[in-house]
Amino acid sequence: MLEIFSITGPIYIVIFAGYLATHLGLFVKEDMRILGKFVINFALPSLLFLSLSQRHVSEILNTGYLLAYLAGSLVVLVVGYLWARHLAGLSMTTSTFYAMGMTCPNSGYVGYPVLLLTMAPIAGVSLALNMLAENLIMIPLLLVMAELGRGRSGRWYRVFWQLMVRLALNPLIIAIIAGFCISVSGWRLPDILARSVNFFAMASGALSLFVIGGSLVGLSVKGVGRKTVPIAFGKLVLHPLAVLLAVLCLPLVGLPIRDPSLRTAVVLMAAMPMMSIYTILAQNYGQEDI
Repeated sequence: MLEIFSITGPIYIVIFAGYLATHLGLFVKEDMRILGKFVINFALPSLLFLSLSQRHVSEILNTGYLLAYLAGSLVVLVVGYLWARHLAGLSMTTSTFYAMGMTCPNSGYVGYPVLLLTMAPIAGVSLALNMLAENLIMIPLLLVMAELGRGRSGRWYRVFWQLMVRLALNPLIIAIIAGFCISVSGWRLPDILARSVNFFAMASGALSLFVIGGSLVGLSVKGVGRKTVPIAFGKLVLHPLAVLLAVLCLPLVGLPIRDPSLRTAVVLMAAMPMMSIYTILAQNYGQEDI
């Protein structure tokens, strides 16, 4: 029990520190957005770049991990969407955001810090693989579905193209591509550059959790109820179970995840709560009351 608390305890302590610092006025809530931008634009990209560039490409491009994560995620997406659309009688757009809440975890702010404490050697690689699956497949697919739900035929391809352009300019995606290129080339960064990038990377874990804590200040629990329970159940129970089932089935098709740590990591990542930008994306489609 003490061993479990020694792993999970620091996560809650740092989150509480962020909450307390903001609640007491050392920071204002708007500061968390600034700190969050630093994490997304500098700390996490630096971490991803270092994690990928310092490993052989065979360690990074883990087909089994990607297949397990995507297979489990797509199954839950379909189940969640069909449940919301046909059993709950919700609109196409609303059903899409129910499915998004069930399948898109907070890999950067929560998943990575948890893995950093539990299995640090593969935390960066796991985060990079998740970012690839989420940013290149899951989120674009869900946003195209949401756009189609608006009933504007002929616009989905434009939305998809805009998403691809944004992804190409996303610091996280740029860091992943750059890290892959360095890994494939076999080139190593000069020490002065590697240490400079590492300074940013070291800030990612603690600062991510601190931002989550500060962002909780002022939130009301009134929204927790009939609408959120199905999403929470799908995200925290169905999603990790579906990914675990995919992990167990992959050896049957000759594509097992050979590293036991990565097998555990992909299920843990799927068990994380929904991504932090979920409500922002929902607001753009008039779904802020989910």
